[in-house]
Amino acid sequence: MTTTVNEGDKVNLTIPKGPTFKRIFYYKTKAGVAVPLTGYTGKCQFRTSASDTTVLYDSTTTGDITIDAPTGTVTLEIPAATTAAWTFSSAVYDVMLFDAVGKETLLVQGRVTVKPTVTR
Repeated sequence: MTTTVNEGDKVNLTIPKGPTFKRIFYYKTKAGVAVPLTGYTGKCQFRTSASDTTVLYDSTTTGDITIDAPTGTVTLEIPAATTAAWTFSSAVYDVMLFDAVGKETLLVQGRVTVKPTVTR
């Protein structure tokens, strides 16, 4: 699934427990122009609440974020083994981008709902 976002947009995610989850975020200006992401890195975390110190999922330890600099796309791809192991059913998340000098940009944020699958 793909979603076009502006900085700081709220996008809720529903993730099936078990299969690989993939979401592509197209980072664009309000005028619809792709934001070039040359030299950027990304990080995504899930927590029970924004103030919780316990991290339920951390993309930086697994390498689940890919950035295509020229097109301004940020892909979050969480492997099946990871989603299958989750014991939580809801969380909050955000995706942060960091430029070459360390400036942070909040790309997207929202709620996560983990749904059990029927077919196993």
